[in-house]
Amino acid sequence: MELHDVWFVLIAVLWTGYFFLEGFDFGIGVLTKLLARNRKERRVLINTIGPVWDGNEVWLLSAGGATFAAFPEWYATLFSGFYLPLLVILVCLIVRGVAFEYRAKRPEERWQRNWEHAIFWTSLLPAVLWGVAFGNIVRGVKIDAEMEYVGNVADLLNPYAILGGLVTLTLFTFHGAVFAALKTVGDIRMRARKQAFALGLLTAVLAAGFLGWTQADSGDGASLGTLAVAVVALVGAVVAIRAGREGWSFALSGLTIVAAVAMLFLTLFPNVMPSSLNPAWSLTVTNASSTPYTLKIMTWCAGIATPVVLLYQGWTYWVFRKRIGTHHIADAH
Repeated sequence: MELHDVWFVLIAVLWTGYFFLEGFDFGIGVLTKLLARNRKERRVLINTIGPVWDGNEVWLLSAGGATFAAFPEWYATLFSGFYLPLLVILVCLIVRGVAFEYRAKRPEERWQRNWEHAIFWTSLLPAVLWGVAFGNIVRGVKIDAEMEYVGNVADLLNPYAILGGLVTLTLFTFHGAVFAALKTVGDIRMRARKQAFALGLLTAVLAAGFLGWTQADSGDGASLGTLAVAVVALVGAVVAIRAGREGWSFALSGLTIVAAVAMLFLTLFPNVMPSSLNPAWSLTVTNASSTPYTLKIMTWCAGIATPVVLLYQGWTYWVFRKRIGTHHIADAH
């Protein structure tokens, strides 16, 4: 296996880790409106991800940085062609971080309510747009012989990509509801279970359509195997949350995300960004990669830094592993 193939796999792993972790982050943000009934319950939900949400975004920075260094042509074409949706995602992530930090800085109801609206919308929009973006990457976009994107924003809003956006929204929200049931106690935990079950059924319908479409369009034996894993894991997650087994359900909903992202990258390889105008103009792991020397240096750096990041992030989750409830939240001033 060549180094550019290795880095394609590593970038796939980074995106998988990001969607696994940030997925329930986004889901919790959406659930602040769908699940929480009052301000105290919204605080409970926000506190479930309070210690970890910023660490989860490290995976996005790593995935973007790795793409820039390992596949500069891919990075350049992706960020020029998808400039507007990626800018919206970036703004949402900035505002979302500010909202988490500033929401409790003042006691006024209007102040907190506005930041809570911001948390909801800046969680919902990226959850949709990441699915739209990856749907277009897998489907193929208008790339010319100069490796430049020559389409427009309207070209990105096709039925396949929109379905992908709906899948990521429902899947992340389901993942977040399971996480909420896993991390809370009392009435909010029971309601999180019920909502997770309903969301799981909706997700199963949408995901079956999207992944089946992907397999029919560009799949092979390996992608069919990961599709089967994703379907079985999602069904298992729904059954487990129905039975009140939140830990198993969370593990299986996470496995669903891992298998689904793996399937997308398997159908993509050896392309990194297919051209819908001419397959010969597609960006591949070969023509979009950096020099072998650059990839070699990156491999050594990643080998040293990655275990450290995994250790401290795992330690954070271990320290903040206990459940919380409304009785842990002090009354508002």
